[in-house]
Amino acid sequence: MSVKIKDMPDIDYVLPGSAACAGCPSAIALRIVGKALGENAIMVMTPSCAVASIGLLPKSCYSIPVLNICFASAGASGGGLTLALDALYEKGRLQGEKPTVFTWIGDGGTYDIGLQGISAAAERNDDFIHFCYNNEAYSNTGVQRSGATPLHAVTTTTPLGKEVARKNVPLLMLEHRIPYMATASLAYPLDLYRKVEKAKSVKGFKYIEILSPCSPGWKFAASDTVELSKRAVKSGSWLLWEAEYGKLTLNNPTRLLAEGKTQPIPVEEYLKDQGRYARLLKHPQKEEYLAAIEAEIRRELTFMADRAKL
Repeated sequence: MSVKIKDMPDIDYVLPGSAACAGCPSAIALRIVGKALGENAIMVMTPSCAVASIGLLPKSCYSIPVLNICFASAGASGGGLTLALDALYEKGRLQGEKPTVFTWIGDGGTYDIGLQGISAAAERNDDFIHFCYNNEAYSNTGVQRSGATPLHAVTTTTPLGKEVARKNVPLLMLEHRIPYMATASLAYPLDLYRKVEKAKSVKGFKYIEILSPCSPGWKFAASDTVELSKRAVKSGSWLLWEAEYGKLTLNNPTRLLAEGKTQPIPVEEYLKDQGRYARLLKHPQKEEYLAAIEAEIRRELTFMADRAKL
């Protein structure tokens, strides 16, 4: 399904007065997501930057109903809310179209603290969309490393660079064989919009993960959020794909990279403006490290291309 800018409605979930940082990827992504979901939606959030930027109660920078819950309970709360709505419709206490329930959760609440509950919701096939806006660290509480933090990235708890690779939660969700899942990027808003529209139309558990470059955490200029998102995809560091019941499809430009029709930009182009990699890029073995990162990118592209053939 083709989407054009003119197809996107004027609705905006994020109102003036947000306390988000300049260039905040959560706010940018949520504006796109809101246009695809429409006004008939309920948002669930665990502690994160999105909660911290909500504003001073009883005011809110979000124009839809929001439920703030405990860190570990995204899966249980999203599933419980949608089941409660089903019960109210069955009893005739609600009429009209069922609201879209979605969880808006960072990588800390998805990859680490909330993974058990999210996996359980996926296994039960609870009817809601789980969004992970992945800024690759616990940015709201001081930029500590998370399970999504990539190898060599400096955080406040990995001051010499993370020594182990990140988890691959999108791949874990793929193997749950859920009705729909996808990865997305702020640099490709129409692709994100299309994927949210598709997820909204499917009954059952849906998972969408959006790479969300964080200016304070990654140490780059706030004006470069979208540019860093683009370089991540064009270098192959972040892959764009979607899957229905485990059947995987690569999306452009990732598909073109996997097929060899376009060449990835050097990974150094993606890393060079991120202060969290400054130590790596000054290291005497820099070229060796960069070669290893690019080899892993090629391996991942090959793996996902082969997985798409199944």
